[in-house]
Amino acid sequence: MKLKSLLAASALGLAAMMPLTGWAKDLTVAVSANLTGLDPRIANDTLSQASLRLVYQGLFGFDKDMKLIPLLAESYDANDDATEFTIKLRQGIKFHDGTDFNAEAVKVNIDTLRNPDNQLSRRSLVQMVKEVQVVDPYTVKLILSEPFGAMIASLAHPGAMMISPAALEKFGKDIDRNPVGTGPFVFKHWAADTFEVSRNDAYWKGAAKVDGVIIRSIPESGARMAMLQTGEAQFVPTFPTELMKVVEANPKLEIVTRPSIVEWYVGLNNMKKPFDNKLVRQALNYAVDKNAYCKIVYNGACTPADSIIPADLAFHVTAGEYPFDLAKAKELLKEAGYENGFETELWTSSNSTGSLRAAQFLQQQLAQVNVKVNVLPLESGVAADKIWSIDKPEDATVQMYYGGWSASTGDADWGIRPLLLSESAPPSMFNVAYYSDKAVDEAIKGALGTADPAKRAGFYETAQKLAWDGAPWIFLGVSDVISAQSKDLSGVYQLPDQGFLLEDAAFAE
Repeated sequence: MKLKSLLAASALGLAAMMPLTGWAKDLTVAVSANLTGLDPRIANDTLSQASLRLVYQGLFGFDKDMKLIPLLAESYDANDDATEFTIKLRQGIKFHDGTDFNAEAVKVNIDTLRNPDNQLSRRSLVQMVKEVQVVDPYTVKLILSEPFGAMIASLAHPGAMMISPAALEKFGKDIDRNPVGTGPFVFKHWAADTFEVSRNDAYWKGAAKVDGVIIRSIPESGARMAMLQTGEAQFVPTFPTELMKVVEANPKLEIVTRPSIVEWYVGLNNMKKPFDNKLVRQALNYAVDKNAYCKIVYNGACTPADSIIPADLAFHVTAGEYPFDLAKAKELLKEAGYENGFETELWTSSNSTGSLRAAQFLQQQLAQVNVKVNVLPLESGVAADKIWSIDKPEDATVQMYYGGWSASTGDADWGIRPLLLSESAPPSMFNVAYYSDKAVDEAIKGALGTADPAKRAGFYETAQKLAWDGAPWIFLGVSDVISAQSKDLSGVYQLPDQGFLLEDAAFAE
């Protein structure tokens, strides 16, 4: 078996210790929400995961373009049927508390995460691991209970980042307030609206160029913009499109726009009439103008969807198109027996201006084909109960759900399996469309049954084209990621999954 080394000398060789350049001061980042916790194994929101990258690292991770790279690992090797993965680790790395990073630390982390008794929400990333073998002090072998070709991508997810075994033993569940990792910054303080870290001068890649990082939660968009204009904050990720022109007019600030891997869609409950009829689902896709969606909801910072996963996600193919065609939509509805339309309900988040704007847009669009849509905004707690905590599919009352999904493993597996595999219906995962297609299931599982990228690509192409035709969703668009920052700041990047990297932050002199 040829060793699959991910090591790239230009980016990933151990960085020499360099003298600090630029101003050594704190970087302040203004975000729209509070962190929900400091344990990566239970953090379910992108903001918390991104912030914890300051303290923690995984065996693998991502560069600024969301390409898979080795971090605490040097390389890996897999057998042909993707049931054994041997991982070589970097040497000479310590956790912030002085504990050695080695194969034993990896075993403790993966064994703890995969243990169902611990009830860690990110267990699904490693639940297929049957055994973690310590081959030598800096080599581990993962023995899986079943083939899983996306194993390395799953280990790159923030939920699989490495925690000091000594800290796990010392703090137990309180690790959620006492993070100890190997990252470029050391945890300092966390309050409801503020997360602070300080530079790790012993960082294995070389000390950071800023003294520390402060993540501040400022819910109001205008207030975040004001902080940026006054210099109180220097970086604002996920910047609202409606305020871009204000920032662009300030010569000391700049806007950075990048493609994302966040796809927006309307999940249609395939178990309920009329959405159990594929013709109806296809009709609704023809009834929505995707270009208008991108313009109205995202001020043009968006690309119409052309598959079930975004173009920048690994193994994406163009699956087809549903051009805006009201005549075609009405024809399909008539063929399905709904010539006079029908009435339905659309659920979405009440906490997002963008989601509410999208729901109103969809309501107007579908009215053109006599589909009356009643919009029901849901608070996050209510949504958790009504959508994601259903015991049995037949208990689900959702009809239409507007939301978005970002595959934070950078791999097609996490963009498709949680949303469209039959077995992924709530509460197991997030198949809120309750979509079930044997051929799609076989393609998804086929891709997991091999570690060969070419074979995986073939299976995922099949899954994308079949699901596109099956239309479990109204496919909408892939929004851009937009950030705003001070022009004297460099080395900060918003990732395609709406996370961010701050490790290389530096201020110009």
